[in-house]
Amino acid sequence: MQRFQSSFALTYFLKLPSCRRESKNSNIEKSRQSRYIKKMISKFTRYRYALNTTLLLFLLFLSCPVHNTALALSASSDEEKKVPISLSSDVGEAMAREAERVRAELERRAYSLFEKEPLGWNLETVRYMYREAVSLPTKIPDITRHIAAQGRVLGFAGSMTVFVFIAAVLYSLIWRKRIYAWMENKTDPLLRRLPDTVLPYVRSGIKVVTAALLPLLLLSLFLLVDAMTSYRAAWFSLTGRLLGLWAVGSLVLNVLSETLTGGLFAATASYGARLYRWASLVVWYVLVVIAVFWAAESFALREDVLMLIKWALSITIVAAVFQLLLKKKALFSLLPSLPYAAYQKFIRILTSWYYPLLGISLMAALLWCFGYRNFGRIVLHKIWFTGAAFMAIMVAYHILSGWLMRWRERIGAKDEAANLFISSLKTLLIYTTVLASFGVVLNLLGLADLVKRLMSFPLFHLGENVVSLWIIVNAVLILLIFVFGTRLVQSYLDYKVYPSLGIDQGLGYALNTFLKYFLIVVGFLFSLKVVGIDLRFLLVFAGAIGIGLGLGLQNMAANMISGFSIIFGGKIRKGDWIESGGTLGVVTDIYLRATKVRTRDNIEYLIPNSELISNTIVNYSLSSPMVRLALPLGVSYDADPRVVEKILLAVAEAEPLVSHYQKPAVRFIGYGDSSIDFELLIWFDVRNIGRRTIRSALYFTIFDEFKKAGIEIPFPQRDIHIRSTVGPKLEN
Repeated sequence: MQRFQSSFALTYFLKLPSCRRESKNSNIEKSRQSRYIKKMISKFTRYRYALNTTLLLFLLFLSCPVHNTALALSASSDEEKKVPISLSSDVGEAMAREAERVRAELERRAYSLFEKEPLGWNLETVRYMYREAVSLPTKIPDITRHIAAQGRVLGFAGSMTVFVFIAAVLYSLIWRKRIYAWMENKTDPLLRRLPDTVLPYVRSGIKVVTAALLPLLLLSLFLLVDAMTSYRAAWFSLTGRLLGLWAVGSLVLNVLSETLTGGLFAATASYGARLYRWASLVVWYVLVVIAVFWAAESFALREDVLMLIKWALSITIVAAVFQLLLKKKALFSLLPSLPYAAYQKFIRILTSWYYPLLGISLMAALLWCFGYRNFGRIVLHKIWFTGAAFMAIMVAYHILSGWLMRWRERIGAKDEAANLFISSLKTLLIYTTVLASFGVVLNLLGLADLVKRLMSFPLFHLGENVVSLWIIVNAVLILLIFVFGTRLVQSYLDYKVYPSLGIDQGLGYALNTFLKYFLIVVGFLFSLKVVGIDLRFLLVFAGAIGIGLGLGLQNMAANMISGFSIIFGGKIRKGDWIESGGTLGVVTDIYLRATKVRTRDNIEYLIPNSELISNTIVNYSLSSPMVRLALPLGVSYDADPRVVEKILLAVAEAEPLVSHYQKPAVRFIGYGDSSIDFELLIWFDVRNIGRRTIRSALYFTIFDEFKKAGIEIPFPQRDIHIRSTVGPKLEN
């Protein structure tokens, strides 16, 4: 009725000028119209707020599509631009063409694997090195004179610095244990504060840092000397490089020692010492090989000689590493046992095919040494780097997942917000792990670009945009990131932000709902924009949705609009205790179509939102969750009402389930057939306590107190009076 009067008044004012022109010559008509105008003005003034609000919302609703359309038209040319949707007619041909291009690309890559690069040396290089080795004794005087000349260039101070440097190196090698003991003594007060589970790792870390600290200090001293002098001899520069190599080698060897023999991990108990011996030998050999090559490189040998030395050293490194990898049982003992089907299947495949893969790797490494660099590099990357990356991802997932599980066990099941936040983190972790596994493995195998090209054939067209399976997959992945990220943000707000700001559960749920749909819409639009789809095609779907709403989705639209009204209206919020159709329960979730209510019997009801809007709902916790309960009872006529009142009040005040929101009261309500009747009025929190629960507790206590006081609880009694009447005797 209000909308009808407001719209009628507005319509009348729009027609008012024409009415005035038609009634100029009629005074009676003018007076009648003036009275009617005054009446309409009074009604319009009464409903002006509702009318202004309605008009404002209507104009905003109209201005949005008009504004967007105007921008689209101003940016486009004079020709009318449509966004047609059409299926590709040559999907099969496009797939065949793309498959042919992929096949050609694979053939090109296969041919490139067997392209040999020149080694950089030949038999003449071997003869040259033989002649130099034979003539080496005759060159000793020249080498001695060269060293003396270098000493004169360096000077006394420089020579003393080098001497001190060499002495420090020897001191660090001999007295390293004393230095570690000194550092451990200094850090002992801090170590005592650490828990026992962390202390062994910290001690191992101190050992590793101690081993690398001395080489780093010596390297710093060398850099200081290098900055103070202009001496640039080859052996002096080589010393700096060897110091850096020493620091790295010390770090690697000590990490291996603490990991394999330090007792930090249970997996190293059986084969840790054996593996450390082999691994340390390989590391030492590699360090020596690198030092030899750097020495040869520093003294400006011929290029072909350097390449020959590099080739020979590479062969020996391959042989040393191959000897280490033959220890299959010891190496597999280090692999963690994880409870994941994909990981366990990977370990079974690796166990079955380990030696064939090792043979292929040896062949690829030797081919790399002999000039087939592409083949060796690609095969080794695909076999070992792919497996190592997959295992690293699974171990990282296991560590993070275990940390989340321990966190959940600490907080327990009562903290619902914290558990929801942990579940959101776990879901995002699973999604990230799966995405990272596929991405890293496909990239290391070199298949990412091929998969992209195979999935890039056109499925259909949206205007000028070609939509392929690859575009759809990317859009879905981006949208899933927004969905999982939205859940994580919502759960974190519930867990940390809202409680710290004092925001109640209902308002927080409304804010989370708005944030969820807003971010999902933003993620949907962003995913379409990232993959290069023109957003104007949404106008077509908007029209289709409008037709669907008009034809058969009125009920769904009504529930969705009612859902927004419930969420942002604030009358029914998450956590409220409501009663609808005789069902009392707590509101656990408010969806767009329905509201979920859970009773105290853990039965969940889905109530359509339109019914909650149109029907009468009892909200026990809208303003206050405190509800009054009237507990009826009767006692014998022999009982003193004042004594009964005192007992009932004492029972109510002593009961922990009864709230002290208001004092309990006793009402004498009447005289019954068999008892005098009372009502005990108490208050309780309907969110935490059920009516039947508090009623049962009070009845138990009242019965005991009445029994102690000798007060009877009567039951219905009836007095039967039998009358006998004496009549005339009946004669036969």
